[in-house]
Amino acid sequence: MLARFIVRAIFAAAGLWIAAQIVPGLRFDSLGSLIAAAVLLGVVNAFVRPVVFVMTLPLTILTLGLFLLVVNAAMIGLVGMLLGGFHVNGLIPGVLGAIVTGLASWIGGMVMGDAKR
Repeated sequence: MLARFIVRAIFAAAGLWIAAQIVPGLRFDSLGSLIAAAVLLGVVNAFVRPVVFVMTLPLTILTLGLFLLVVNAAMIGLVGMLLGGFHVNGLIPGVLGAIVTGLASWIGGMVMGDAKR
C-alpha cells in the first residue's frame, strides 16, 4: 500500500512538474517543494476532496460533471495555500494544472493497473 502511494506521488509530482512548465501562473520553488506538493496533494485528495465532492454534488450534477474541474483546481489551490514553495496564481492556472495533473495520474493508474477501477 505504501509503495502504491509512493508511485502515485511520483506520477503526481511529474504531472505538477509538467503543469508548472506549460501553465503560466503555476510554479514551484525547488524540487523539495514539488515533492512535498505531490505528497500533500495526495493527502488532500484522500481526505478533503471527498467532503468537498459531496458538498458540491448538486452543482456537479447540474453542470454535468464539469464542476469537478473547479473542485480539482480548488484542491491544487489548497495545496498552494498550505505549502509555501508551491504557487498557484488564480483559478485558470489551477484548472489547467488540475487537467495536466489528472492526465498524469490517469497515465500512472494505467501503468499501475488501476485503470479498471
